[in-house]
Parts: sequence; C-alpha cells; structure tokens
Amino acid sequence: MRVRTRTLVATALVLGIAAGPAVAHAAVSAAVTVPASAGATTPPLYTTAPDAAALRKAIAGVGPDSKDATAALVRVGGTSGRWVGSSGVADVRTGRKAFDDARFRAGSVTKTFTAAMVLQLAAEGKVDLDKPVQQYLPGLLPSGPKGFEPVSVRQLLNYTSGIRPADGPGDSFEEQYTHRFDVVDPHALIADAVAKGPEFRPGEKQHYLNIDYTVLGVLIEKLTGTTYEQALSARILKPLGLRHTSVPAREENRIAGPHHQGYQAVEKQGGGSTLVDVTDWNSSSNWAAGDLISTTEDLEKFTRALFAGRVVPKAQLEEMFTVPAVKDFESGEDAVQTAGLKLFVLPDGTKVYGKTGSRYGYSTVIGGTRDLSRTLVYSVNSTDAKGQDMNKVAYGIVAAAFAR
Repeated sequence: MRVRTRTLVATALVLGIAAGPAVAHAAVSAAVTVPASAGATTPPLYTTAPDAAALRKAIAGVGPDSKDATAALVRVGGTSGRWVGSSGVADVRTGRKAFDDARFRAGSVTKTFTAAMVLQLAAEGKVDLDKPVQQYLPGLLPSGPKGFEPVSVRQLLNYTSGIRPADGPGDSFEEQYTHRFDVVDPHALIADAVAKGPEFRPGEKQHYLNIDYTVLGVLIEKLTGTTYEQALSARILKPLGLRHTSVPAREENRIAGPHHQGYQAVEKQGGGSTLVDVTDWNSSSNWAAGDLISTTEDLEKFTRALFAGRVVPKAQLEEMFTVPAVKDFESGEDAVQTAGLKLFVLPDGTKVYGKTGSRYGYSTVIGGTRDLSRTLVYSVNSTDAKGQDMNKVAYGIVAAAFAR
C-alpha cells in the first residue's frame, strides 16, 4: 500500500492568508516553562509570542461552505508563548461548532509514537538498532538470490530498508471508499510486501512507506510480549496522561468519544462537488504506521515531552533528529525523514522537526523547533486530506505559527 508523502512546503511562510469571518474560539496565554533541550545554551529561536491575529486569519472562513476544510483546531506553544484556536463546524449537517477537545484520526503521526517505543526498547538494551531485524523476527524477510540482505532496525526507523509497499485496494478515493470497512492483518501486509523482493539494497536510499512501521509494530510486540496497543498505553499514553489517545481495536470503524466528522469532497457529474462523510473507516491496514486517534491537547503534551527527552532518553532521541545521508527514492533529492520525524528547513534557515499525518477527512501536524521555543499541533478537517498538495488552510496555519 503506497503512502504519498504530504510535505510541509517551506514556502508556506511567504504565502498570503485569505481573510474570512471571525473564528469560533481563540485564546492567548503567556509563555510556558519547558525542561531544557538540545540547543538550550544558545538563544531561543523564538522569543516573541505567536502572532494571534495571523493565526485567527489563517483559520477564518473554515466551515461547511469552505472548499478546503470544515474545521480546524490549532495549538501553538513553546517557551515564547502560546495560542489556542478553533474554527468551523464539527458536523456540517447540524452546524454544531468545532470544539477544542475533539478527537480525530492522526494518521502517520502514529509513526512518531512507534519510533519512540522502539527507541525506548533500545535504551533498555532489548534491541540493538544496528542489528538485523531478521535476528529478532526470524523468517520475516526471506533471504536467497532474490531475497533480502540484513535489514537493521535503524533502517526500518528511517525508511531505508528497501522493503516494497504492500498492495491495497487501489489509489483512488472511490476504490478505497468501497473497501473502507475491510479488516487487514499486519502480518498479511508484510507477507504481501516481502513477496515482491527488495526495492533497493538496505541503506542505499530512503523511501517513505508504511511498511517499515508495520514491521516495527510486530517487532514491538515480539520484544515486549504484549500487543502493540498495550505497549503504547503502558509506555507512553499512561505515563504522559494522554487520556484521549488510543489505537482502535482492529475491527473498530468508529472514533470513540466526542469527535469532528470528516468529509471528502467528491466531484459530481455535471460539475461541482459534494461532501461524503468518511468518519467511520477501518484503519487496521495502517496500524502502527497510521491508526492513532487523539486530540490536539494530547499531541501537544506528547510533542513537548518528546522533544524535552521525557519520552525517549536523550542518547536515543538523537535518532529522531538525524537524517540519513542518502537520497530520496522518488525525488532523488537529499533525504529528509528521520526516525519518526521529518526535518523542515524554513526559508530563513530555521530548522523545524515534525510529523504530518492524513486520513480521509483529517489532516494532522505535530512539531516544533528543537529548543521548544515554538511548537505547533493542528488538526484540519480537510476535504481532500490525501491530495497531492497541502491544504490551503494548513499552509496558512504553518505560515502564521512559524513567522518571525
């Protein structure tokens, strides 16, 4: 199953932001105190509070009549100050307003949680990142003339394994919508992927795909002797008090608890488009790579704790801020993915590390500067969340959040 990379294009910072009606809710507060992190001996990258006016403008106009998004939830934080805002509607049928604690599908943000657990296990001496995953999961990757060379755990983490994507029901929305309630076993996905043989030699290139993190989910279960979901709860969710974050049961199609409805815009014959409700959807095919459900508050807590070294010990945390010196498989440009995060270099040279995630109806981002002077978490109910281009509302949010 091929996953297209949703890129936070750096030029978002110079894009104009469309004006619109007032937002549903916004709040500004003073700077928060955050534990010291890498780069703490140098001046913070951000020293002034977030631009509240620009952020309000970025999410204005979101709602049932917007062609880009039906709702937006935003949290900008860090040592420089914070801003929280929401706009739009939770349900286009009832017109109920968007609300800050709504749950949503976080998509590939799940990978950051998965990577964190693997790095925890490395810190505990339960896995060696340099050793082949075949040593821990014998028989998973067949060897031989057309088989796999040793693939290290680190190469799974940073997408340089060379394992091909598994097949899915198709790339179009219509094909995937038809199969939206299919229940998929991760072991079947892995078997389908490895049967094709390697795409390239391990460590040779970087190809951002779900399959690496599906394998890591199986590895976590093997090393912990529990399910992936149990390990996630014990290692991250409970210690951080992330009470509204979960991975649904494999056969669960709904989002448990209060949530926003998700919609996909579909073209109509004769012109125009209509919104199709995509809230109920089985995401078992994404599992450890993209099945997380959360809130912006929970994801902000996680981001701050992660960057501050309170989730992964700092020695292992370096993996999340290290880009392998290889080229991207598709673009041929320098790799940008790390172990569970991605490096974004803004036009002024500022480095931001974060993770994007998208499921139909839901687009999510977590991230910030490494010194935690500025963080950003958003959930945008995009009407084309899996499209090639980044949502215009999301562009505006990023531009406003990281402007200096």
